[in-house]
Amino acid sequence: MARSINIMGLVGTGVMGAGIAQIAAQAGVQVRLYDAREGAASTARDNLAATLGKLVAKGKIAQDAADAALALLKPVAAIEELADCDMVVEAIVENLDAKRGLLTQLEGIVDAECILATNTSSLSVSAIATACRHPQRVAGFHFFNPVPLMKVVEVIDGIATDPAVSDALLELARRMGHTGVRAKDTPGFIVNHAGRAYGTEALKILGEGVAQQGEVDRILREGAGFRMGPLELFDLTALDVSHPVMESIFNQFYHDPRYTPSPLTRQMLVAGRVGRKVGQGFYRYQNGQMVDAPQPQPVPSVEQLPPVWVASENAVDRQKLVGLLDALGAQVEEGDHPSEQALCLIAPYGDDATTATSRFGVDAARTLCIDLLTDLSRHRTLMMNPATRPDMRAAAHALFARDGVGVTVIRDSVGFVAQRVLAMVVNLACDIAQQRIASPEDIDQAVRLGLGYPQGPLAWGDNLGPRRLLTILERMVSVTNDPRYRPSPWLRRRAQLGLSLRLDEPSAV
Repeated sequence: MARSINIMGLVGTGVMGAGIAQIAAQAGVQVRLYDAREGAASTARDNLAATLGKLVAKGKIAQDAADAALALLKPVAAIEELADCDMVVEAIVENLDAKRGLLTQLEGIVDAECILATNTSSLSVSAIATACRHPQRVAGFHFFNPVPLMKVVEVIDGIATDPAVSDALLELARRMGHTGVRAKDTPGFIVNHAGRAYGTEALKILGEGVAQQGEVDRILREGAGFRMGPLELFDLTALDVSHPVMESIFNQFYHDPRYTPSPLTRQMLVAGRVGRKVGQGFYRYQNGQMVDAPQPQPVPSVEQLPPVWVASENAVDRQKLVGLLDALGAQVEEGDHPSEQALCLIAPYGDDATTATSRFGVDAARTLCIDLLTDLSRHRTLMMNPATRPDMRAAAHALFARDGVGVTVIRDSVGFVAQRVLAMVVNLACDIAQQRIASPEDIDQAVRLGLGYPQGPLAWGDNLGPRRLLTILERMVSVTNDPRYRPSPWLRRRAQLGLSLRLDEPSAV
């Protein structure tokens, strides 16, 4: 059915629509700009002319390329002037009735071969197409803001979408210099679905009083390698955008515990503390810059450090931890049991410090745990139990800060901070793969490009170790009885078989 796309209609010339128009024109596609607001389409073209001029001034593109792109952008005063388009993309308000009405109106204008694409971020493509006479030509074409910089677009097959239509959109994405990823029509598609784990779990950690917001962000930024901490990210995207998305996906998945929103962000939203744009969110801002930024925990002054006795899950972890302790100048005890003076240091996966202390049979008052899942050369996370003595906490903090690497001490929690968040990020990606929403390759591409993670979540899971992640999740379920931590069948099966999380399953046909 689908034909080559040389003329695109663009309905809705706001920030998203203008961004789509820009990359299409730069790819050599003629773009008809239409907006129901009088003069908006012409204003959008003027703004795009200025944008292209800035790109020329910065040496990003040549003047003749900017001139060629601008010549392809044509504002039109009436929607009927989209009649000769090969496809029309709608980028109007995120309202189901409005989008349905627009697509049915377009069906009376364009020819039978014209593709109708929706840039919806949260609505069902199938629901938008249901009022159309030819729903097979309707597909999702979901870009991210800012469109020219976010080099990924989700191509969504509705229930009735002709596969050739999505094929044509994937080819167009390639022409426009973007990576097209194909997804089923499910809540959040790939990126907004996969993104639920990072911020949602961080909010739960914060709500449990495990650590302050600055500490949560620091652990995940410095230790786990995320570009921004989750609470910093909420302030950037703004809670009046982020919290409704959390509630929408939670409701669309019929209150699956994995997606449970936080009452904290609902409270902040009601209070108007939505983030950077209003000067107050999880942090305070002036002129868009953070003020009174949280400082690292001060390193205690300890005159004499106690010897350290180590307990770990396996010999490899023990060797890694003892090697670090030796480099820090610690006295490491080698016996099967700690002396009465020793600091007991445990390296568990998934357990809270209380459970780990009991499992290894050591004195809770002298015990702290350390997270070995993160990069210990960048950051170290220590965890107390409710009985940990202040002098032992101070000694452990001072010891691990000896070489200048940052240390954060947190209260008792299943899975520390990074283990919880990383396990949930990988596990949710595994569930997306299990539900056949997208291929493993497209999941990794979409999340890496759309969310800016250092790796795709399935590749990251392979690097962290599927068996280790399975252990973390199983123990968190055991301690909390919370089904949000239940392992995905995709993860459990591959962990048990020693397979890559990126390995798709063979066809049953």
